[in-house]
Amino acid sequence: MLHDKLMAAMGGRVEVFCTGGSAIPSEVESLLVYKLKVPFITGYGLTELAPIVSYGKLGKYVPKSCGEYIPEVMEVRIDSPDPEHIAGELYVKGDVVFCGYYKNPEATAEVLKDGWFRTGDIGTIDKNNNVFLLGRSKNMILTENGQNVYPEEIEVVLNELPYVAESIVLQREHKIIALIVPNMDALDKAGLGADGLDAVMRQNIVALNSKLPAYSAVNDYELRFEPFSKTPKGSIRRFMYK
Repeated sequence: MLHDKLMAAMGGRVEVFCTGGSAIPSEVESLLVYKLKVPFITGYGLTELAPIVSYGKLGKYVPKSCGEYIPEVMEVRIDSPDPEHIAGELYVKGDVVFCGYYKNPEATAEVLKDGWFRTGDIGTIDKNNNVFLLGRSKNMILTENGQNVYPEEIEVVLNELPYVAESIVLQREHKIIALIVPNMDALDKAGLGADGLDAVMRQNIVALNSKLPAYSAVNDYELRFEPFSKTPKGSIRRFMYK
């Protein structure tokens, strides 16, 4: 019944529902794929790679994946001793790879080597060529006990919690900190003041940590009341908030 209502709300002729650009919360993924059974696929790509690297196939969606890369078109490898189980940086080679950045040989040399393009994305690839991404290499947090923490994975969960508009997770003095922009419209409608907001956010951190491995638990949070500065394509300028 819910499936029929959703399809009707979308016009009744949904052939495929696509996502890309960033990870989706597991609850949304589960809702679309398993509960509503929407014809769902996801994909991954970069401007420098023409731009598609991988995409899903209808009826063969693999949870948390970005779909399969296309071996007939490109070579893809993970810089890891065990690409299926140990995450590493994803490299791409083939005709899809661009020639270089316009009038910027230094930036080009940083990402191109022997025909391989360094994506800067960290992930794994399974035996069926499905790509799984964890985050950006430059954003990775290395904890004191040697564990790799990918902020993007934490932010996807945090952004779904009550009254959170957006967030950044980073490391300061060996602690994992969340910078949170509250959803002020929702707060106003709920009639929550400063004390109520603080209580809700502390509850959010407890709920967040219950869903994370102990080594990636968020130690504290800071509230920000202005949206984070973003690039033209909508990515947060993380370097401004270290």
